[in-house]
Amino acid sequence: MKRPEVTAHKAVPIRKQRNILFAKFPPGQVPEACDFLGRLEDLQLERRAQPRALGVAYDLRRHCLQELEGTLEDQGYHLDNTLMSKMMRALIYYVEETQLHNLEAPERPLKRSQSEAYTHAWERHLHGDHDDTPPEWREYK
Repeated sequence: MKRPEVTAHKAVPIRKQRNILFAKFPPGQVPEACDFLGRLEDLQLERRAQPRALGVAYDLRRHCLQELEGTLEDQGYHLDNTLMSKMMRALIYYVEETQLHNLEAPERPLKRSQSEAYTHAWERHLHGDHDDTPPEWREYK
């Protein structure tokens, strides 16, 4: 996933807090995954009340959930594959990817100048609302 460049005026972090759920088997994955992810920069970890959950907090400009879970799967960890987990995961991946894409989008012009441009274009455009009837015929009573 392409990350936008951080500039001085866009230095506000986009803070995300997510849960990573692990499968029941093999047991003991959460402490090992916590140690593994603890080596990454700008990532905060927190054990959750659920025995198979690990809380992660990160800046979206530096990490994303898809990247973190992909890294864990590459290392051999097994994530929860229930239907609800898969749907939540897909939704979060989509939302984060959309946010990153929108950070790269150029700023839109102000509405006033945009509507003025349409008004000027409409005035110059030959459109079908012109009546060729002479004025004396239009006002005939």
